Amino acid sequence: MKRINQLLVGSGILIVSACTTGQKPEKRSALMAHEDEITALIDRMTLEEKVNMLHGKHMFSSAGVERLGIADVEYADGPFGIREEMEPNSWNPLGLTTDSATFFPTGSALAATWSEALAYDYGTGMAKEARLRGKDMILGPAINIQRLPTGGRTYEYLSEDPLLSAALSVGYTLGAQDNGAAVCLKHYALNNQENDRGSIDVKVSARAMREIYLPPFEAAVREADAYGVMAAYNKVEGYWCSENAMLLQRILRDEWGFRGMVISDWGGTHSTVGAVTAGLNVEMPGSRYMGEALLDSVKAGVVSESVIDTRVREILRVRLTIAPIPRTEANKVMTSQPAQQQIAYNVAAHSIVLLKHDGNLLPIDSKKFKSIAVIGDNAVRRQSQGGVGAGVKALYEVTPLEGITNRLQESGVTIKWAQGYHGYTARDRYTRVSPYSDADPKLVTEAVQLAKTSDLVIFVGGNNREVETEGSDRIGITLPMGQDELLQKLAAANPRLVAVMVTGAPLDLRRAQEAAPAMLISWFNGSEGGNALADVLMGKVSPSGKLPFTFPLQLDDSPAYKLKVYPQEATQKQGDVFVNLVDKKEAAQQGGPVADYAEDIFVGYRWFDTKEVPVLYPFGHGLSYTTFTYSDLQVRADEKTLYATLQLSNDGSRNGEEVVQLYVGRPDSQIERPLKELKSFRRIALQPGEKKEVEIQIPLEKLRHWDETTNDWKLEAGAADVLIGSSSQDIRLSGTVQIAAR
Repeated sequence: MKRINQLLVGSGILIVSACTTGQKPEKRSALMAHEDEITALIDRMTLEEKVNMLHGKHMFSSAGVERLGIADVEYADGPFGIREEMEPNSWNPLGLTTDSATFFPTGSALAATWSEALAYDYGTGMAKEARLRGKDMILGPAINIQRLPTGGRTYEYLSEDPLLSAALSVGYTLGAQDNGAAVCLKHYALNNQENDRGSIDVKVSARAMREIYLPPFEAAVREADAYGVMAAYNKVEGYWCSENAMLLQRILRDEWGFRGMVISDWGGTHSTVGAVTAGLNVEMPGSRYMGEALLDSVKAGVVSESVIDTRVREILRVRLTIAPIPRTEANKVMTSQPAQQQIAYNVAAHSIVLLKHDGNLLPIDSKKFKSIAVIGDNAVRRQSQGGVGAGVKALYEVTPLEGITNRLQESGVTIKWAQGYHGYTARDRYTRVSPYSDADPKLVTEAVQLAKTSDLVIFVGGNNREVETEGSDRIGITLPMGQDELLQKLAAANPRLVAVMVTGAPLDLRRAQEAAPAMLISWFNGSEGGNALADVLMGKVSPSGKLPFTFPLQLDDSPAYKLKVYPQEATQKQGDVFVNLVDKKEAAQQGGPVADYAEDIFVGYRWFDTKEVPVLYPFGHGLSYTTFTYSDLQVRADEKTLYATLQLSNDGSRNGEEVVQLYVGRPDSQIERPLKELKSFRRIALQPGEKKEVEIQIPLEKLRHWDETTNDWKLEAGAADVLIGSSSQDIRLSGTVQIAAR
């Protein structure tokens, strides 16, 4: 594959020899409604006032111009809950009593809903709580592609698939901005690992970048008019994202029509002239490069004041579109409100994935099982905070044990808890104790004894927020703290075992699935996570979540590990850029390792399906308490659109929701392609015995590939296999259409 062709010119601006698609945003951006007013404001500003807008004022704000009535921009750290108020220039909490927020399920949980409607509600909830706090811009959604099963921020991100990620990004963005808060899409772009993220240089083909890694950002800009973008820490093809004119100017602004503002990740700015000319609007959180140094550069004639005016204009577009909230009106009521708590519950309930359903254990029959052993540290651990980076000062968080107790205590069921294993802690992480240690014999013995005397065992395991953390990737995907050993012994003591895995990322569950007849994934599922889990276990809600990424049989089967391009050997031990910032350490993020995206477009299921590598659970997998039948597929295509219709019926005895997934393969393609790619999906609710016709229309432009010869999108003529299924490997119906040459 050809690499991105770039040329560095003397001014520091990056020129890319690639033509654009010629596409324009479908509608005029709301940001363009104040141009005359903005021009008048800029004309009245001093140079010092303009430059003062281009860097952080406090830890989570950047300056306006008070004498002109331009309010500061207030940022809300997210993306799964509004962070507590901080002291202006430190990371210390301010200590308010009204800043406890709703903890929304994290990104991979939202992705497991496969629901654009729930993503819209999620954005709505985030915006409403941000506005109660006087915030203008949410630092989210986090929408980078999950390239590595071990990625430290997999739990924050959405999916390994660009189409699913894009759909949810659009929903979140629309929900937030329709309710008065700007989004800040992050981390743009190709921030797909945490190890060495502050120095890594990503080497990627133009095709992989365009087809896999950029679509979520492009969709949120083109389709949802995103107002903000955060530049990532890493480099792409040799240039920091915060000063990468290919990303910030040629693609984001010139091609996609972005009219908003770009801020740096915290501590992610590396230059003055390069950053401001390439398209960075605000350096956060300080002013090292875009404060006095920028002012001096303009006065010396190195940077034109017209460039400063452009950067200020882009900020003012957002500032005048998002109405500021006076400080006297912010933080007057509790941040977390019932309507947002209900959104958190809805997302959590629809996200839970039933991986395995044997043994007739689920849904739980309270008449059959009168004593239940709930075992596991995660049954009582709260996940709203932990690890490095953003957390949520949650007003409350219902744990799995609390949820199960809430739902079953009135049924005469006895519920007892045993810890079973040690929860990995911050102290363990900072003292470099591995999470993959042996089981504690004392805790195992206590758990086994309880299991023997109970009718049913519910094991709650998986990871926690110290195992999965910003700033570092996991070293493996096995269950931490001896959970596999514990599960084997629990199964021997009581075969009536349900395993619930709390996680934000793939796990090696080979031994777990041997032990447990029934197994679910419940994610870091927010304030209402325990209640949602209990409702699924009890059958009040039929599970309907689908995996947003593949669970490999073993880590070495995944593409970056198989090709030995990850992990890289770092050239320097610099520490993490964000951790250094918090700890006030100087760390020159230079000369870092290279991330070779050698798997190219074969990310996630595209790799496993095309290379015929067996997996534990495929992308899109998720069972139900009812049975769905697919039938009567009809497919056709005209010069603009592919059409598919089918019948979906609920043949079971319970209400249920199914996610119909449409994949397309190009069997006669003259270029290298995956075996199939997700091109559409629909979440359908059906009552017992109900049948619905499902209609799907796919614009043929969605079937294009990035042609590296012409540096443009191209639609290839020929056969297209339309594959309808319940997962990427559970294909129920298929048909073929011919795509005409265009």
